[in-house]
Amino acid sequence: MEVKGERHFKGGQKKGHKRPVPDGSADGGTKRQRLDATTVSYFRRVGDRLNEGFTEEEEQALFVENVLSEVKGKAALVSTHMTGSHALERLLSLASLAQVAEVLAELGGETGSEFRSVSCDQCGGHVMESALRQAHRWTEESPAEEDADATEEDEERCGMLEAQVKRLCEVVRENIVEFLKDSYGSHVLRTLIQVLAGSLTQDAPAAQTGKKPKKPKTEVLDFEIPVSFWWELKHLSDCLMENVNVCVTNPSSSAALQTLLTVTHRKRPILCKQLIKGIMGYLTSLSSAPGVSPLLVFLKDPSCSHLIQTVFSFSHKALLRDVYKNHLRTQLMPLALHRIANFTIQSLIAASAHCKVFLKIFDELMEGFEAILAADHMGVVVQMVESCAHWEEKQNELLQRLLQAFHCNEPASLQVSCLPLFLSLLTYEVYYSTEAAEGDAVKQPAQRSLSICYHGSRLVQALAGFKDRTVLMNSLHGLSSADLLTLGTDRMGSHALQMLVTTASDKGRGKILRKLEELYVQLACSSCGSRLLEAVWNSANVNQRQSIAEKLVPSESQLRSDQFARHVWAKFGLTNFMRRRGEWQEVQTGESKKRKMFNDILQSGRARGPRIRSAAAISLYLCGRDGGEDRQAAGIRSPGRRDIQLANSPDAVKTKALIERRAQGPGNFAQENVRSALVVISERWRHVEISEDPCDASVLCVKAHPKASVHDCGLLSQACVVPVIGNDFPKGSQ
Repeated sequence: MEVKGERHFKGGQKKGHKRPVPDGSADGGTKRQRLDATTVSYFRRVGDRLNEGFTEEEEQALFVENVLSEVKGKAALVSTHMTGSHALERLLSLASLAQVAEVLAELGGETGSEFRSVSCDQCGGHVMESALRQAHRWTEESPAEEDADATEEDEERCGMLEAQVKRLCEVVRENIVEFLKDSYGSHVLRTLIQVLAGSLTQDAPAAQTGKKPKKPKTEVLDFEIPVSFWWELKHLSDCLMENVNVCVTNPSSSAALQTLLTVTHRKRPILCKQLIKGIMGYLTSLSSAPGVSPLLVFLKDPSCSHLIQTVFSFSHKALLRDVYKNHLRTQLMPLALHRIANFTIQSLIAASAHCKVFLKIFDELMEGFEAILAADHMGVVVQMVESCAHWEEKQNELLQRLLQAFHCNEPASLQVSCLPLFLSLLTYEVYYSTEAAEGDAVKQPAQRSLSICYHGSRLVQALAGFKDRTVLMNSLHGLSSADLLTLGTDRMGSHALQMLVTTASDKGRGKILRKLEELYVQLACSSCGSRLLEAVWNSANVNQRQSIAEKLVPSESQLRSDQFARHVWAKFGLTNFMRRRGEWQEVQTGESKKRKMFNDILQSGRARGPRIRSAAAISLYLCGRDGGEDRQAAGIRSPGRRDIQLANSPDAVKTKALIERRAQGPGNFAQENVRSALVVISERWRHVEISEDPCDASVLCVKAHPKASVHDCGLLSQACVVPVIGNDFPKGSQ
């Protein structure tokens, strides 16, 4: 799993220094065996054939079987050779689980001791990782239930791979320090931890463009694991904590411990809490100068600071409060100005955003706010602004300090120029090249082209989350059309403008859109502007969408021929707008009503805390809105086992309802009833169990323990497309 810490020590070695290859083994002193030229040429042809791909699965299976038969007997040599390891690594992703287990068995030898040498090799480590990553496929290869022989065979294949993974765990525990310190062995250890937890990270394929390839996005793949893996993960965690002194000082070891914290936070939160307690207990127990916390030294260490960032991210309120009270009080300013420790302070601010201890952290940092800006540690400033979005009483104070720092707070007429200053992170005098004497009348500054930097865009996006955005919006209205076009087509500025437009009220959004009317075509023909236009479209009401469409339609030929604008034309349905205006209007009106219907629930999910956010997630499921975009927009997590667990109380009133998984059209819902029922579920229903109906997978079964009256439960019945089944509410139930 991707962890922090590799920006200082990538790969654990300096650039330009090759890893030394031993001339002989540790015991015999014989020269290391190598693949002959014929075998190398064979695996080079294997790689070329894999690049061509296969049209039939049988052909692919036969090819993999033939190549693996050539590997048998010399798997270790192939794995530690560059050409052979590339081919074998790709073959393992196409092989069956039984074949993967056979390769692992040969790599480990009779006792499994050979795993160490292969895992710590610069080529063999990649083969080991590829073999371990195939563990997620044992649930995909399960055959039909009625085939008893095939089921037994499948269980045997899974058992073979499980046995090899457990053998590797034993070797890792016996040689834990070597695996931790070795840059290649550490990667194998991280992959092993993910497999034991049933949570693998995979890099999503990047889009094929003519530009420089970007870093691929990381996706998390959760899969079922054997029960034995939980115990192996627990034993491995204990082993790592016994060597925590190595983990906090070595960059490769620190990354392995960060991976363990990440996967346990996701899959085993109780174990994660124990690990965090153990790590902080060790860091704070070491001796230091009198009156100085030892934690301050680790916060400034390049390796340990990344580990502490991860610890802060997953810590609970009590630990954050204890760390600030006993170790960081009165020390935040020196840490915020430190070139390494300031990143840890950012993680602390983000983790404490919902805790009362944030108020103390905020007050202490505000005392040296200008010093943080002067040190150019804008990450700390941006994080403070983002966290202040949850504390309305601190927003005006922080905004005034920003205006003062950029020299545009007094007189009030200077505040209209704050947006360009924030975006460029330049003071008023530097940006406009003016020096006004004290008491002189403020002259209108000369116009200059808008300049935007990354942290300036992040700062404006964070300020857009404040309750009072009057100063920002007034400054936005004061921008010229050329500046608005620059802002909307810039890869960083477009995100800032998007936040300002989408978070505004309907009236404020309409005022901004009137200034953008003549720029719609130019925005649509830009890569960043087209994305901005789509975001504005999604947040606009029907009248605003119609106004946007009317400005775009006259430029049909230009839009449909442009590589970016043609997608805007299709997504906005502008062909229907031209030819079937009534049908287009009906579609847009229906989408607007759906958005309005769910808006209250999404907003309540943000405001009412984790319990209501869970209930709001269930509400989205009940109406078939189970898409990730809705949950992500509202800060709502997916319903977990605790959220959908049915209470076993004998006095519980159980209601079973059949609800269609997705709406088939606006006519199937009585929208007001649905909305009322969802509010009831969000506020009064504690336990809801959702599952597919055993007779018909297209419908959803809901069992609930209502804490509501008969009338409230009846609203759910009215909201169902299919009438409620088994609705046996007792009379007068409360």
